[in-house]
Amino acid sequence: MGIASLFMPTLTGILADKWINAERLYAILHILYAATMFYLPQVENPHSFFWVMLVAMCFYMPTIALSNSISYTTLKNGNYDVVKSFPPIRVWGTVGFIVAMWITNLTGNKASANQFYIAGISALALGFYSFTLPACKPSNLISEKTSFIQKLGLESFKLFADYKMALFFVFSMFLGAALQLTNAYGDVFLDEFKLFPVFADSFVIKYSTIILSISQISETLFILAIPFFLKKFGIKWVIVIAMFAWVLRFGLFAYGDPSSNLWMIIVSCIVYGMAFDFFNISGSLFVETSTTPKTRSSAQGLFMMMTNGFGAVFGSLVSGLMINKYFTTYYTTIDSLSKYVKSEADNTHLLKFLQNKGISVLENGNLSRPLDVKDWHNIWVTFTIYVLVIAVVFVIVFKHKHTKAEEKAIEAISH
Repeated sequence: MGIASLFMPTLTGILADKWINAERLYAILHILYAATMFYLPQVENPHSFFWVMLVAMCFYMPTIALSNSISYTTLKNGNYDVVKSFPPIRVWGTVGFIVAMWITNLTGNKASANQFYIAGISALALGFYSFTLPACKPSNLISEKTSFIQKLGLESFKLFADYKMALFFVFSMFLGAALQLTNAYGDVFLDEFKLFPVFADSFVIKYSTIILSISQISETLFILAIPFFLKKFGIKWVIVIAMFAWVLRFGLFAYGDPSSNLWMIIVSCIVYGMAFDFFNISGSLFVETSTTPKTRSSAQGLFMMMTNGFGAVFGSLVSGLMINKYFTTYYTTIDSLSKYVKSEADNTHLLKFLQNKGISVLENGNLSRPLDVKDWHNIWVTFTIYVLVIAVVFVIVFKHKHTKAEEKAIEAISH
């Protein structure tokens, strides 16, 4: 996802601004994504799987920014207020996310190849449906006087010359890293509680995806609340609220567990809705009101590139190196492992867990290969400190007053 987001959203944004209707490009990308999803189950080795998945993400990731541009254009052409009308529409994307999570988990396809077929069928249907959407024609058609830079669509990168926009994009990258952390480790964190026999039969272990879907359910509620918060606090402070929501998200994960502290995990999932929506949608609206129609799609692509591109890559690389070096313990004997999980060495659940990992216990008590165990408490505490620092610095350095476009949009909410 991160690698694909480094360049594809910007490139497709340029195409939508310059040469092809946004809704047609959106449809084509989803159909191509569906084709790669159908092919994925046929892949037989991890190396090929990576490259096919990368191709799939190259088709999928640009559609997120394109869907925003299509929505904004369609609403404006219909004389609707974007700030007021977009969130209730956007909420249905989250509903689809929730339905997909529940279907894959409840049907036992969470870890099977069938999940790719489910994704492929959905993408194919969306692709063909998208051809019926209202036309979103390129707003910056090329003329004979167009410069070489304009022909390539690179003028959107001039946004980095504006101090405030550049600062916003940098913080977008840092917040994108936070999103990657929760995407990459949230389900893994809950799933690894199964190592502990005391949590073996808990609902959280069996249906971790459903527990995490509370985050998406929360999204649907906070999306609807965005117009109120924008009117009350303005774009900058809504973004600040999102940052501190990330602090709560990670902090509650640090102390949560599937038993007595289950409420912390649930509240963390609820807070996620605020953390995700308030930044992504408010940030998208900030870009929308700070750019011209000629560069709008490519500017949204830049926003996507910084959050899901550079942010995701930054978050993945740094967190991966940090976790492996500082927060991973390798257990080589059954005695040391049983002490850690507070059970007997011959505990049936513990032995079954090792068996599922392809690890056996040798006669001398050693494990056939080391088992790596993550220190999730300190991992989440570290992530909490990271986001807290980002939030404080943002409040200090990001000086922003409402533009007339923002004030007009926010004022329209009350009418």
